[in-house]
Amino acid sequence: MPAEGPIDFVGSDGDSPQDDCAAVWRDPVTGDFRFRGRLTDPAVTSRLSNDVTQSTDEVDVWLPARMEGVIREALDGTYEAGRQGPGSPSFEFLLDHTERSAVHLEMRDGYDEEPHFLQWQQTGDATGYDWSRWIGLVGAARERGVTFRRLRIVSEPVSDYIRWEHAISYGNVDAGEDLRWLPRSRAYDLTLPGADLWLFDRRRARFGIQRGDGSRGTYEFSSDPRVVRQVIASFEMAWERAIPHEEYKLD
Repeated sequence: MPAEGPIDFVGSDGDSPQDDCAAVWRDPVTGDFRFRGRLTDPAVTSRLSNDVTQSTDEVDVWLPARMEGVIREALDGTYEAGRQGPGSPSFEFLLDHTERSAVHLEMRDGYDEEPHFLQWQQTGDATGYDWSRWIGLVGAARERGVTFRRLRIVSEPVSDYIRWEHAISYGNVDAGEDLRWLPRSRAYDLTLPGADLWLFDRRRARFGIQRGDGSRGTYEFSSDPRVVRQVIASFEMAWERAIPHEEYKLD
C-alpha cells in the first residue's frame, strides 16, 4: 500500500445521518479511492467471494445507490480540491437524528470540577445550575417520541461530585429523563463497558474517554452491531438492578 499523503474528502451519504456514512475520498496525487461503509450481511459477503477471493486484510463495503452523484464526482475529479468533511458529529447532531431512544451510562465518581460544583461545595446551594438548554434539547426530542434513560453507577459513600449531581438531578427529571442509580456494590459482577457512553436508537454508541483527572478527553464512535449488542446487554442488566431516582437517598 502506498504511503498516505493528503486525501480529499469527496462526500458522504447525506440521507443517512444516523450512521454518518457511507463516504468517499480520493488521493489527489495517485488518484486512488477510499471508501467507508458497512456490509454486515454474511450472505452477501459469501456471494461476493464466489467472484473473487477475499484476503484476510480485505473488507467489503456497501455504498447506497443514492450516492451515485458523489461517486461520479470522485470518478470525474469534479469535486473541490482539498475538501474536508464535517468531522465527528456533535451530540446535538446525533440527538436531532434520533428517532426512538437515547440512553446514557455514567460510571465515574468525579468529572470536570465546573464552577457550579465548586460553588455548591462552598455554599450548599444547588439551584444555580442552568438547565434551560438541556431541557430544550430533551424536550424537542421527546416531542418526536424519543425516550431518555440515564444510569449512574456510583461508589458508596458517594463522592462530593456525585452528591452534587444528586442534588441537581431535579433538572434531569424536569427534562423528562428516567434516571436511576446503581451502587457499585450491586454492580461488581456485571460486565460493563470501559467508558461512559450514549447509545442512540440502540444502533450507535458514543463513548466518552475521560482523562485520569476527570476532565474531558476524546470521543469514540461505533455502530458495529457486535459492539452495540454488548452495550445493550450491559446497560439493560445494570438498569434492572438500579434504584429509581426518587427512591435513592443519600446518607
